[in-house]
Amino acid sequence: MNAVEVGPPTPGRIRRAPKVVLHDHLDGGLRPETIIELAGETGYTELPTTDPAGLAAWMQRGANRKDLTLYLETFAHTVGVMQTPEAVARVARECAEDLAADGVVYAEVRFAPELHVERGLTLDGAIEAVLDGFAQGSARTDLTIRAICTAMRHLHRSAEVAEAAVRWRDHGVVAFDIAGPEDGYPPDDHLDAFQYCHRENFHITIHAGEAYGPRSIWKALQFCGAERLGHGIRIIEDIATGDGGDRTLGRLAHYIRDRRIPLEVCPTSNVNTGVFASVAEHPIDTLVDLRFRVTVNTDNRLMSNVSMTSEMAALVDAFGYDWARLRWLTVNAMKSSFLPFRERLQIIEGIIKPRYAPLEAAQSEPPA
Repeated sequence: MNAVEVGPPTPGRIRRAPKVVLHDHLDGGLRPETIIELAGETGYTELPTTDPAGLAAWMQRGANRKDLTLYLETFAHTVGVMQTPEAVARVARECAEDLAADGVVYAEVRFAPELHVERGLTLDGAIEAVLDGFAQGSARTDLTIRAICTAMRHLHRSAEVAEAAVRWRDHGVVAFDIAGPEDGYPPDDHLDAFQYCHRENFHITIHAGEAYGPRSIWKALQFCGAERLGHGIRIIEDIATGDGGDRTLGRLAHYIRDRRIPLEVCPTSNVNTGVFASVAEHPIDTLVDLRFRVTVNTDNRLMSNVSMTSEMAALVDAFGYDWARLRWLTVNAMKSSFLPFRERLQIIEGIIKPRYAPLEAAQSEPPA
């Protein structure tokens, strides 16, 4: 258990507080040293540099090009070195280790099994390697970690991926997702996969409302039955602000708020992909103020040079969030997880609330 140091939410204190992440991509969070080592082991020769600091900087420059399609190009190198079971398991183990070191107590990490089959791995083999790595990396830590299997929306294996995800549902896979370029590849292109998940009572989250607006969100919800929205941030386009600052929700925005549909918000990533100019100009605070079910997430820790600590610290800097607000966001995320209800409650009542209590109590005390 991490010791809790009381005081305002500085990065060091935030790091020791319990955190929950629901939207984190496995192939977006590799350690630069690992990419270089795996490239040497697997014969991958396309890296732009073999200097760890230089590679990290290259990845971050490449991702920060204000366009989702360009952002996604950087993943060619991380996926390129994740083509053997040993490599995939190592990346998954290190992912769990890094999240645990950042104070994350629950994580759902997503990956696309179909992107790891170039050298003979099967979908099931890729999933098994990820789950093995997660088990190794989270052992003897406070972290509970689960996998989400993602299909690529511009490819044609979503039904296979959904079926594979369901096969591993009792071993650590908790949901099915689609990702990739959003504009031009609507979620309802994959209805057979989503309908299969519905028949199997299996959870669904969908990337929607990132690079495309409310219509993508509407299709994800009403055609495909998404329980959570990956990003979903462009629902702000269905909220009008009057001259006096009063806000009026459109029907879709009302539906999302009233149904408590979680938004997997990734502020820094949204700045990198050009959705918003800065974290300070990001509408997350508006959605928090309107009491949407907002959660805070990393998206891609390497490409966006972020952690859960840095994302929360950015919100403290931009909007003045205190410990009570950070706890609210953390509980939101845990409530919205795909763990069984009883297990969600155990983490909320047994870890999150007790560890936030002294932080909030100290914050509410008058200065000496």
